[in-house]
Amino acid sequence: MVKGRGSEKGYLSDEEACGVIREALSGMELRGKKVLAIIPDHTRSGPTGFFFRQFCEQAGDKARKLDFLVALGTHPVMTEEKILEYLGISADEKRGKYGKFNIFNHRWDLPETFKTIGKMSKEDIRDITNGLFEEEVPVTINKMLFEYDLIMIYGPVFPHEVVGFSGGDKYLFPGVSGREVINFFHWLGAVITNIEINGRKSTRTREVIERAASFVDVPRFYFCSVVADGRLKGLFAGDSKEAWSAAADLSAKVNMVYKGRTYKKVLGIAPEMYDDLWTAGKVMYKLEPVVEDNGELIIYAPHIKEVSGTHGKDLDKIGYHVRDYFYKRMKEFRDVPGGVMAHSTHVKGLGTYIDGEEAPRIKVILATGIPEEKCRKINLGYMNPEEIDISKWEGREDEGILVVHHAGEVLHKPGGNINEQ
Repeated sequence: MVKGRGSEKGYLSDEEACGVIREALSGMELRGKKVLAIIPDHTRSGPTGFFFRQFCEQAGDKARKLDFLVALGTHPVMTEEKILEYLGISADEKRGKYGKFNIFNHRWDLPETFKTIGKMSKEDIRDITNGLFEEEVPVTINKMLFEYDLIMIYGPVFPHEVVGFSGGDKYLFPGVSGREVINFFHWLGAVITNIEINGRKSTRTREVIERAASFVDVPRFYFCSVVADGRLKGLFAGDSKEAWSAAADLSAKVNMVYKGRTYKKVLGIAPEMYDDLWTAGKVMYKLEPVVEDNGELIIYAPHIKEVSGTHGKDLDKIGYHVRDYFYKRMKEFRDVPGGVMAHSTHVKGLGTYIDGEEAPRIKVILATGIPEEKCRKINLGYMNPEEIDISKWEGREDEGILVVHHAGEVLHKPGGNINEQ
């Protein structure tokens, strides 16, 4: 049974959130147990530090051991300084008050991190994808999970370009998993397209994640939050499907905006928690639906200096292209990770590739610290961020110009309603 509460109009107070955590933990037998808490990295907004402190205070004295694992997926490893800043604790507090709680990065970059726990057969994949793919997918995950008696997973739930809504078992896959599953379901999501998936609860990609999670035989408990403006709108605790489902329902109401129209120019202002284009691509994912055909989407992020701290070399080679640029030439790109191709086509957006001619539906322009020459090389537009006066763009929706602050988490759609989900 799901424990929790949420509000479409208001916010949860710290006391209310503490109450949900307390009620959930009271029903769990923690005495003598080794507990691993999986938490998101700095590219996910929300009061992660609050949950870190609450887990330490409410479960730390009961559990035999409580450690934390940052679900990086394939994001750059966080330094200790960055982790402490993200969690809102000082180095002295980490050594003292929180000294007995280890905080680990998911070391996706080290082969010895992983354990193979099963495989999805060709038949499984064919059934899940409705015949789109038929291949065997090994399931590998951080072997650290199997050193604990219980896994607690905390993370926010937002509309998501690859799986419909983030959260839940997504903090296992790709959060702490190996690349095989990551590359497969990200490319599957790209083939289906961001437009078709983003903001939908029931997706084939979510089925892949849930199937992969079924191989993890350690008991798990989930805290799924809904966040707006960095504050809690809701918190739901329970098993993977029920807690995540309740959070996704609320997220559909508070993290999705229906504009009733499309725009010729959209300026998406990326928050500083996105420190490369790999993560700031979410600006495009959440705003693509409200850009009119042949319109422009500008990703405004002067603080971003690189394409990807992890996948930059691959992206330098292939650039950014529409889906069919890759899909119709898969033999040529067989050595490129599916997750990299997926990011490329998600940022470029819908379009066609016919007789060697690529025709994107819209133009994607970077107003970042990435040089113009580099933008052209990777097949994206360029605009000097110093020449953009945001105040002169705002208040012009009637002219077909939309400005979105803190872009990347709230999905903007041109019309419809949440009952379509």
